[in-house]
Amino acid sequence: MPNIERLIGLRLCAAATVALALLASLVPAQAATATDKPPATAKASHKSAAHKTSRKVTQKATQKAAQRKGAHAKAGRAAHKVAIVPARPSVGQLEGLHAVGDDLALKSGVALVVDEATNEVLFSKNPNAVLPIASITKLMTALVVTEAALPMDETLSVTQDDVDATMGNRSRLTLGTQLTRSDMLHLALMSSENRAAHVLGRTYPGGLAHFVDAMNAKARLLGMADTRYVEPTGLSSDNRSSAQDLARLVRAASQQPLIRAYSTSEEAVVPVGRRQVQFRNTNGLVRNPQWDILVQKTGYISAAGRCLVMQAQLAGRQLIMVLLDSAGKYSRIADAERLRKWLGEQHLMPTTLTEFSAVSALSALQPR
Repeated sequence: MPNIERLIGLRLCAAATVALALLASLVPAQAATATDKPPATAKASHKSAAHKTSRKVTQKATQKAAQRKGAHAKAGRAAHKVAIVPARPSVGQLEGLHAVGDDLALKSGVALVVDEATNEVLFSKNPNAVLPIASITKLMTALVVTEAALPMDETLSVTQDDVDATMGNRSRLTLGTQLTRSDMLHLALMSSENRAAHVLGRTYPGGLAHFVDAMNAKARLLGMADTRYVEPTGLSSDNRSSAQDLARLVRAASQQPLIRAYSTSEEAVVPVGRRQVQFRNTNGLVRNPQWDILVQKTGYISAAGRCLVMQAQLAGRQLIMVLLDSAGKYSRIADAERLRKWLGEQHLMPTTLTEFSAVSALSALQPR
């Protein structure tokens, strides 16, 4: 038995030795494996670091691009500001009319207020200056059309000639628009619609040239010696007149009921193609209850400045007011308000005329 136990013990020791040797051989192999191939976590860390580096580079590049874009935009804005061209001076400004002062500090280079019943001049500033009159022209256009007794219900069409003649000027009367002569006249007076005015002249018996001749003939008949017309819209700066002449025109135009009604109409809706289009009066004073306006017309081109003529009832007297070459979008309206208030304060007393005597001013307004 002791020998057997000894034998068993020796075999157990041998087995243990073999097991230890086997374990020893396995450990270096695993270590070698771990050393030769980096773990997945190390790979991930390396990739993450690379991604962060790439992202930083991209962000920097984006920031630089944005900075460059901002610099270009800034430079562009600066260049745009430098490229702004000041508005062209009007003829009145070039002639120094705005250097002439007046008690009301009007922004208009020319102003005239006359009592229609007595021809009394109540206010005067540069009344003899001959200037472009812009769309005040349309008052003569309307006068010639209405006195010709042409059928007002006749349908007129906007043609390519009308479009070409008003090129560069905004109009809602597109090519082919058909309206009655009455509607064309209404839009020309109320909304200063240039294509409508050109249609009226083009469709006059004998054509546009005969119409312009009729305009100038009527001016001569009214004694408007300072006035000349070359077309019916007022877009040409060669249409010229003086405040005194325009006072005569307003007086003559007021004799036509259609001109009185259409020029002071607040708004109108007319069919343009398949749509109903609303047009409004270019003179906001027709909507002002403090004013009783019988005839009016506004006008503007850069050479003429802002213009306004009116016949109005003020303090029980019928007055004619002419404002030409006003500087600023709303200045002609502001000047009209200054004159209205001043006339009320002065009880409509005539001003002292500095450029010519009151006697000569009154005689100048008589037909000649």
